[in-house]
Amino acid sequence: MATVTFYEKPGCINNTRQKKLLAAAGHQVIAKNLLTENWQTERLRAFFGAMAVRDWFNYSAPAIKHGEIDPEAQTEQEALALMLKNPLLIRRPLMQVGGNLMAGFDQQAVDNWIGLSESEVISDLESCPRTHDQASCSHE
Repeated sequence: MATVTFYEKPGCINNTRQKKLLAAAGHQVIAKNLLTENWQTERLRAFFGAMAVRDWFNYSAPAIKHGEIDPEAQTEQEALALMLKNPLLIRRPLMQVGGNLMAGFDQQAVDNWIGLSESEVISDLESCPRTHDQASCSHE
């Protein structure tokens, strides 16, 4: 099984569920705080691979929900600059296994990558489930 460095927002319900799925599949999870990590442009960019820039963003971030930032309108350089200034904008989790990197938690993609076959399928592990209390999920 894999050792997964898992960059999360501590206290995020979905990140907790994602870590449990990884551990249940036999992976060792090393959790790190995405918000306090000392990100450098090149290092952060590497997690997104060939993803479209709009898919790099955490759509539950207050600045996006309030219309202050439009992920569709950002260039790669603008997106990275915004994320370095405000890590809440980064799609979570960021995961690393050896030299392989991934952003977000598409359960099928993670299963294909390192294996989750023994895990139950959960329909949405990325959207914030706190619909009535968004502030507590997206601020820190």
